[in-house]
Amino acid sequence: MTRILALSLAILLPLPPALADSHAEPHAAVELLQGWRMADGTHMTALRVSLDDGWKTYWRAPGEAGIPPQMDWAGSENLAGVEIHWPAPEVFVSNGMTTLGFHHELILPLSVRPGDPQGDVAMSGTLAFGICQDICMPMQAEVSAVLPAAAQAEDRRIARALQRRPDTADEAGVVSATCEVAPIADGMRVTADLTLPAVGPGELVVMESADPSVWVSEAMAARQGDVLSAEADFVPATAQPFELDPSTLRFTVIARGRAVDIRGCTAP
Repeated sequence: MTRILALSLAILLPLPPALADSHAEPHAAVELLQGWRMADGTHMTALRVSLDDGWKTYWRAPGEAGIPPQMDWAGSENLAGVEIHWPAPEVFVSNGMTTLGFHHELILPLSVRPGDPQGDVAMSGTLAFGICQDICMPMQAEVSAVLPAAAQAEDRRIARALQRRPDTADEAGVVSATCEVAPIADGMRVTADLTLPAVGPGELVVMESADPSVWVSEAMAARQGDVLSAEADFVPATAQPFELDPSTLRFTVIARGRAVDIRGCTAP
């Protein structure tokens, strides 16, 4: 289902820039917040996606039936790089399928690295994303804003979103992350043992490939003591076994109100 929906991004519905400051059909409004210039010369900004009641949008790994967001900042000036800081997502279960995302509003912080740290950044780009109520709709929004070098006032909305990031492995007390990788008919199966204290009620493990074109199944997870075991299938576009480097895998353990971000695993 995820692969079918991802292909539908080729038929995107436009969100005109006028939606940046108002709600209108089709149920989402997008804007780029001005943010502030930090002491190290980077600029902290954020995409704000406002949603009508009952609608949701998706996290970077959307789950079984979501549409992953994609960003293109090719039209920007004085831009040397962008780093995304994803808040921990909500877990939605509907019709037996689990998806990950946000309802009402998503504030997605972005660390922008200017080419000239003393100059303004003219951000201009395209956000392709999905929204859902009873059905899912692929969307596209053109966004632009000038990020002034002189901006110093911290935006509390962005600061709150940064506070909702997952804990790092060190912060969560992760002892080890080991995994076995084995071929299956149409790809590879990853079985991981994550040794860490309980994150919270209803632990869910999300596995991600460094290659976004690889489809990853919902992980089956179970805990015994301090070891959280999880298993998922990784299926490339060729639907064949492939080289999969365990050190490039990403694991997110999500529980009620908390998440932990674990980068890479090693052989047991």
